[in-house]
Amino acid sequence: QVQLVESGGGLVQPGGSLRLSCAASGSIFSLYAMSWYRQAPGKQRELIAHITRSSSTNYLDSVKGRFTISRDNAKNTVYLQMNSLKPEDTAVYYCNIRLDSVREYWGQGTQVTVSS
Repeated sequence: QVQLVESGGGLVQPGGSLRLSCAASGSIFSLYAMSWYRQAPGKQRELIAHITRSSSTNYLDSVKGRFTISRDNAKNTVYLQMNSLKPEDTAVYYCNIRLDSVREYWGQGTQVTVSS
């Protein structure tokens, strides 16, 4: 069992920045890739950023150049730095770890609202 706890969400004006954190329990964090997803009201959950255990990264096109995923294996934590935020970035943001085809864990989610 892996527990993921997100933090760092909130209300921010367009053009502002937030940094989300996701702390993982246990000692296996460094062995697995991590991902950030988001789900806006009335929309499906979408993958926005992924980081491998060797810190290679991939991004959804709409956040590329604005968002940065990173990890600190010593702290069992993955981060999502979000800059130049837009109203369309408003969503609940979730971190995710997938251990294999049947074991996948999600955090509780953190709300990000971009509004003036």
